Amino acid sequence: MKMKKAILIVGGVLVGVIVIVYIVGLLTTKEIRTEISINSDADSVWSHLIGFKQYSEWNPFIKKISGELTEGAQINATMQLPGGDPMDLEPTLLVVKNGQELRWKGKLLMPGIFDGEHYFQIEEISNEKVRFVQGEKFAGMLALLLWGMLEPGTKQGFQEMNEALKHRVEANAQLTLK
Repeated sequence: MKMKKAILIVGGVLVGVIVIVYIVGLLTTKEIRTEISINSDADSVWSHLIGFKQYSEWNPFIKKISGELTEGAQINATMQLPGGDPMDLEPTLLVVKNGQELRWKGKLLMPGIFDGEHYFQIEEISNEKVRFVQGEKFAGMLALLLWGMLEPGTKQGFQEMNEALKHRVEANAQLTLK
């Protein structure tokens, strides 16, 4: 009888801890934000950003995206962190603002376990220069627990993509001028 009671107490404590970690994960967000200046206009950067069919040619982080570019649509994306294996995701597009912002949200299993809201923003600095911002807000129990392992590689992946986009857009602009 004492053993049964002890098992129930331990089980109750474990469930309580899991519930607390789940709630804290829902309330806690972590964010990675990167940016780069690109010597081009916003429309050119946007056209390369949404040129999903060409991603395999230049994008070291997001290997491919397919699906309809419409708010509320689910897309298929394959991402690969530096040194990691490809991951297939099916996020939902939240914002598609021509020339300004692309944003989606994905989750693992169910909301609150591991949620990520990925965004790309194009901010005009001048007619021929933009600030390209790429970031992600992470929430959920696993995001909180795995942050130390998640943050460095993800940030590196964002930076590598930003550099590759800058190179591609600026090289294309040079070809157009010739």
